[in-house]
Amino acid sequence: MTSIDASELILNEDGSIYHLNLFPEDLASTVITVGDPDRVAEVSKHFEVVEIKKGKREFITHTGWYNSQRLSVISTGIGTDNIDIVLNELDALVNIDFKTRGEKPKHTSLKIVRIGTTGAIQKELKVDSILASKYAVGLDGLLHYYQSETIQESDYQTAFTNQIPWPPTHPTPYVIAGDNDLLKIFKDVNLHLGITATNVGFYGPQSRVLRLPLKNPELINSLSTFDYKNQKITNLEMETSAIYGMSKLLGHKAISLNSVVANRANGTVSKDPKLAMKKLIVFALDKISKI
Repeated sequence: MTSIDASELILNEDGSIYHLNLFPEDLASTVITVGDPDRVAEVSKHFEVVEIKKGKREFITHTGWYNSQRLSVISTGIGTDNIDIVLNELDALVNIDFKTRGEKPKHTSLKIVRIGTTGAIQKELKVDSILASKYAVGLDGLLHYYQSETIQESDYQTAFTNQIPWPPTHPTPYVIAGDNDLLKIFKDVNLHLGITATNVGFYGPQSRVLRLPLKNPELINSLSTFDYKNQKITNLEMETSAIYGMSKLLGHKAISLNSVVANRANGTVSKDPKLAMKKLIVFALDKISKI
């Protein structure tokens, strides 16, 4: 059994994983991820019992019980770089023995449910609606740091690069599918299925202009007109491609649920995004209880 060096698997003085500040026993097998640390309590207040509250930096975790099911909810902060930290450390908590620093002989697969916000780029997708990501188009480049070719949807990627002018200075786009089993469980008349594009920032990378001119000002228009087998890119956000990619590489199941808080195509925003998020949380917990 290969032992992982201390510089690679970094533990705190008390033996907990470095960034998340958690022990293996602190984590449930079903994990809800949220971007905003304040949203952790908005989820866990629905639990019958909260047995663990821990945090370090932007990573806050509550573990407890909902409908006789043990759940953990953890804040990731914003961006695929944070997802790289969170997914690797969640996996380490269940699949690495911290005493021997070796991989456990039996693999444990987590169920990961993202609850986040997004902006739509198709006019028909109304604000305050709920969308599940069937695919994620990664414009962020994270997966290229790993041996990930086998999980990438190559035909989809070819169609993307054929249809959309892509600057050579930008990371090569990749496409990852969501977990089919979870998508079936979360299927609902009130749930839209979409194709989510993930980028590395909120302003320039998502074609928002304040004072800086854009290198690719037609990005939103290009993404909105893309079509692959009658499927269009529906929305933009900053985490889903990394969650899908890292989960697949590490042997976990993941689904990304999005509350549409803005529509870039028609310039509208939610009048009450907090209420819309509350509805998404209740929806997600109801479905999670059926896993």
